[in-house]
Amino acid sequence: MKLKPINDRVVVQPAPADEKTSGGIIIPDTAKEKPQRGKVVAVGPGKDDLKLTVKKGDTVLYGKYAGQELQYEGKDLLIMREDDILVILG
Repeated sequence: MKLKPINDRVVVQPAPADEKTSGGIIIPDTAKEKPQRGKVVAVGPGKDDLKLTVKKGDTVLYGKYAGQELQYEGKDLLIMREDDILVILG
C-alpha cells in the first residue's frame, strides 16, 4: 500500500462486520453495526517530535465515530488521529 499519512494520522482497515449473531441469526445489512476494530496499514511520522505508539500491523480498537472513510485500491479504509485509537490488541 502506498499511502503515507502525515503527522499523527493512522490508516486503519476495519474488520468485516459480523454476518451472524452468536445464536446463529443472520444479520441484515441495514442492521449491521459499523466495526470498531481494525488493522493498522499505514502510520504517519508523528507530530511535534512525538513518535506514534501504534505501528503497521497492529490490531486496534477505535471510537465508534472515529476517522474519515475512504476507498483506496478497492479497499475500505479509515484515516484517523492516533488519539482516536483506544487500545492496541495484543
